[in-house]
Amino acid sequence: MSNFETIIYQKKDSLAYVTFNRPHALNAYNIKMRDELYQVLGAIRDDPEVRVGVFQGAGARAFCAGADLSEFLSAPSPVVARQARWERDIWRLFLSIAKPLIAALHGYVLGSGIEIALCCDIRLASEDAQFGLPEPALGIIPAAGGSQTLPRIIGGAKALEILLSGRWLGAEEALSLKLVNRVVPRKKLIAEAERLAKRIARFDPAAVSHAKQAIIRGLDLSLGEGLELEGRLAASLL
Repeated sequence: MSNFETIIYQKKDSLAYVTFNRPHALNAYNIKMRDELYQVLGAIRDDPEVRVGVFQGAGARAFCAGADLSEFLSAPSPVVARQARWERDIWRLFLSIAKPLIAALHGYVLGSGIEIALCCDIRLASEDAQFGLPEPALGIIPAAGGSQTLPRIIGGAKALEILLSGRWLGAEEALSLKLVNRVVPRKKLIAEAERLAKRIARFDPAAVSHAKQAIIRGLDLSLGEGLELEGRLAASLL
C-alpha cells in the first residue's frame, strides 16, 4: 500500500494496481497526481516483480474526468515549465514502459483521463463509460499525447471529428471504433481486468515484453522494417 495523497499504489503478487484517488473531484488529474504518477510509473518500470499494471479510478463516477484546470491553466514561468517538463516527462515515461498496462475504465473518461487510457495497451470499459476530449472548447488542445495516440487507435478522420466537435462517446460506440477492447458490466469491470492481467502475468515476461515492443514499435515502421524488428526481437529471446 502506498502513502501517496492522490494515488493508491498496491502490489499483489506480480500485478501492480494504480488507483486514481480523488473521487470528490472525479479523479481530476492535478499537479500532485502528476508527480505521484511519475513515481508510480517508474516503480512499475523498474520493479522486476511487476509483470502487468492495472489502472483504475476510485469512486463510482469517474476513471478520470480530465485535468484540474484550476492548476494547469495557471501558467508557471517558462523556466519553471521547461524544468518541470524535463524532470517529469510523464507521457514519454508512460509510453516507454515495456510491460503490459491495462486500463479499467468507468464513468467519465475525459481529457487527461482518455489520454491516460490511450497510454495503456488494453482498455476495458464498463457500460456506463463516457469518453471525450473537451480541450478545444476550453481554448486549448490535448497536451498529454491525445492528438497523436487517438488517431493511431481509431484513425485520423474519427479522431478529428471527436476532438473538433467536442462530442462524447458512450461505451458501445467506443467499442465499435476500437477505442476500447471490450465492454463489460460495471460490477465485473475490475474482476475482468484482474483476470486478464493474471493470465498475461503467467507467461514469460521477456516474451511478453518483446511481443509488446514488436507491435508498438512496428506500427511506426514500414512492413519490411517491422519484419526486421520482429526478427531481431525473436532472436534475442533465444
